[in-house]
Order: sequence, then structure tokens, then C-alpha cells
Amino acid sequence: MALKGLKIVEFVGLAPGPFCGMLLADFGATVTRIDMSPRNPLDVLQGGKRSLALDLKKPKAIEVVRSLCRKSDVLIEPFRPGVMEKLGLGPSILLQDNPGLIYARLTGFGQSGSHAARAGHDINYVALSGVLSLLGRQGNKPPFPINLLADFAGGGMMCAFGILAALLERHRSGRGQIVDNAMVEGAAYIGSWLFRSRNLPIWGKPRGENMIDGGAHFYDTYETRDGKFVSVGAIENRFYRQLLEGLGLDPELPQFENDEERKQLFEKLFRSKTRDQWMAIFETTDACVFPVLEMDEVESYTHNRERQVFVDRNQTDDDSTVVPTPAPKLSRTPATSGALAKSRDELEMTVEILGEIGIDRSEVVRLHEQGIVLLSTAPKL
Repeated sequence: MALKGLKIVEFVGLAPGPFCGMLLADFGATVTRIDMSPRNPLDVLQGGKRSLALDLKKPKAIEVVRSLCRKSDVLIEPFRPGVMEKLGLGPSILLQDNPGLIYARLTGFGQSGSHAARAGHDINYVALSGVLSLLGRQGNKPPFPINLLADFAGGGMMCAFGILAALLERHRSGRGQIVDNAMVEGAAYIGSWLFRSRNLPIWGKPRGENMIDGGAHFYDTYETRDGKFVSVGAIENRFYRQLLEGLGLDPELPQFENDEERKQLFEKLFRSKTRDQWMAIFETTDACVFPVLEMDEVESYTHNRERQVFVDRNQTDDDSTVVPTPAPKLSRTPATSGALAKSRDELEMTVEILGEIGIDRSEVVRLHEQGIVLLSTAPKL
């Protein structure tokens, strides 16, 4: 795979860090997660990664991490500023041990600034980025769009991009560097077009009254007779005319007039048929009308199935979970979802990981007895 040969150490954390590590692992990197306790049921993105649980309060555990980082390309850490330094694992130490190390720091507010040491979550980061103020219906408060924008887009994905950029630069310089990925900045950067397009005619009105933020009748979602929904995105006039035809309306109706009246008409019309009946009408048109699929529908949808958008659940350990396949698709070196990796014995993984830094099985047993290496069950020699 594309990232085969890269060795990454990922410190356990919440959503953004595991997602960053997942992206790199799916594309071929060997990702070793440092856990604070054996078995972490909260990390649902751990498939395809190795795991090593250590008591980082013990000096020997810190030595183990330093030894791993000497032989690694990347470290990912999700803690507030200063935590890694207190552990004796700050960048000044690890980059001295390994000058080629890419040291990625994934936090909400970054390594500096007045908020750097404060607690926060996705909603706070998106709020400070300015993007949250752009979302929502006219007259309503900004809605919270799940934890996608900061945690995953501005956090995990942007951090992975920063890591790859730093790795590419290392080919020229031979030197590693720190990747300071703040989710506030990442969310703002993801929203670059929103900021830089404010003078375009599609904007200029309050939130929820513009063309693509819920203000236009031809760019919205509508409920159907069966309580399901369709998405409509007929911005261009040639698409809008096909939309009108499909709804049984005069295709010559002006597009940019009587938005509220037209929206009410669309609501009435879409409620007259089920979602699937509307899809049968619009299936072969360019009216930009598509179903809003529920989580239990996405796998069976024809296009998704043809493109293998989701992993075949029969090949995974947990066939109750819908898992997206890695994207984008590479033609020669495609990625493989970590969800397809078989579960591994924790002792087997621990012995494998520590063996790479010269610690054999008998020493692993001793380290477990000393409370340095943490395992669910006591290993035997």
C-alpha cells in the first residue's frame, strides 16, 4: 500500500487522534497505539493498529516509548500542551533522539495562545472558527452539526495531511519537525471557501436566507409521504427546469422569484409521493434530486454497492457495524480498511512491538510483573 514501511506511534485519545491514525493505517502505515490500560472499548477506530499498554508513570515505560520513537517516523499525541513534556516525551527530547521524527500535536486550540491550556470540544472549536455562525435556518440558533467539522475534518484529517506534508519535506531535508494541528484553525481552513466567497452574489443575506444555506427552495431537503426525505440541489437553471418537470410544474417558471411560496409548494408536492416513488421519477434526470439515506440503507443503495463505498460486513469481525471503505481510491496501491483486520492477541502484539526494540518475551513477562507493561491476563514464559 502507499504508506507501507512508515512506522507511527499514536498515543491513545478521543476521536480526532484515532481517526488520524486510522487514515494512515488504512493506507499502509504500521500504527502502534500507546494505551494507558489494556483493551480500550471506546476506540472504535483501532482496527488494523497494534496496541501496547504501558504505565507511563514509571520511568521504564518512558524509556520504552523513547526506544520506539527512535525507530519510528511519526508520533501523534492528543494531549493539552505540556503533558508530553511532563512525561519526558516532549519534542525537544524525542527529536534529539530521532532528528527525522515527525512530531504531530493534535489539540483543540494549539500549542500557544490564551486558550491553549483550556478544555474544549468540537462545538467550541467550530464556534471559534467562525464556521458555526454560518450554519442554521433563518431565525434559529446555529445548530450543532455532529462532531465532524473540528474533530474529524479540521482535526484528524488535517493532521494526517500535515504529517504527510512533513514526511515529503523530510525527503529533501532529512529532518523531522513538529506538526501543530489546532482544531480551531483546521475547521477555519476547511471553511476557506466560505470565508473567501463572502462577496459572491450567493451570499449577502443573514444566515439561512442565502442560496446554499437553506434560503433557496431549489437547494433544500423535503419530506416525502412516507416520512423519509429527499435532497434537492438544482442550482443551475438547466437542472432546475428538469426539477420542475419532474414535479409536474411548468419548466419555464422563474427560478429566483417567490422563494417562500415556491418552497411551500415544493413541500406540498413532495409529500404527495413516497421517497422511492420520487426517486423513480428523477432516477434518469439531471434534476439533482437524491434520497437522504438512513444508516441502514447506505450499503444496499445501488451506486454505493457498485462503488464499494462500504466494507463487506461478512469479512469483518463485527458484522453489525457499517464501515466506510477508505477514500480516495488509488489505482495501483489501494488502501484496505482496518475493519477487515482480524483481532490479535494482546500478548502477541506486545511481544512483537517490544521485540522490535530488543525486548524478548521473558523480559515482557518481567515488565508486566513490575506493572510497566499492562495486560488483561498475566503472561507465561
